[in-house]
Amino acid sequence: MSVKETLSVIPRGAKALATIVSLCLAGLIVVIAQHPAKNGHPLGPTGKVLLPLFMFAVTFFGIMLYGYIFGDAKRRGMRYVVWTLLALLIPYAIGIILYFILRDPLPSICPACGTKVLSKHTFCVSCGTRVRPACPQCSKQVESGWSNCGNCGAKLPNGGRQNA
Repeated sequence: MSVKETLSVIPRGAKALATIVSLCLAGLIVVIAQHPAKNGHPLGPTGKVLLPLFMFAVTFFGIMLYGYIFGDAKRRGMRYVVWTLLALLIPYAIGIILYFILRDPLPSICPACGTKVLSKHTFCVSCGTRVRPACPQCSKQVESGWSNCGNCGAKLPNGGRQNA
């Protein structure tokens, strides 16, 4: 996936929010940094420039990351609001890490009708075309290369290498 495709997952509202909040925070830090403390300025001239830039970058990329989680979970058919809140509320970036570990695979496209099909479905919900290998006996989804069905134990033809 290219950078452009990845960025297209982020909602426009999150991009706008990231820009506005980051600029406001950086502007506030610039204003605060211009007023020296009683004993001189602890930041120095370099700190007056680098601190607002650092805060802008951290805030901007943080909000963009949460926007990405929202958009990515939505396109994967997951509970996107719940995952965004978990990523926000679980401290020390554990929520973000959990999202990237536990997220569902991307949906596939039905070859017959072009509908998006979630990874947990074996057949297209729109036209009924098989999109993933299935057991001929119980019709449950199987992985390519399995010799037997994990649900009913039936022997799979061709060692599970069925045409999807």
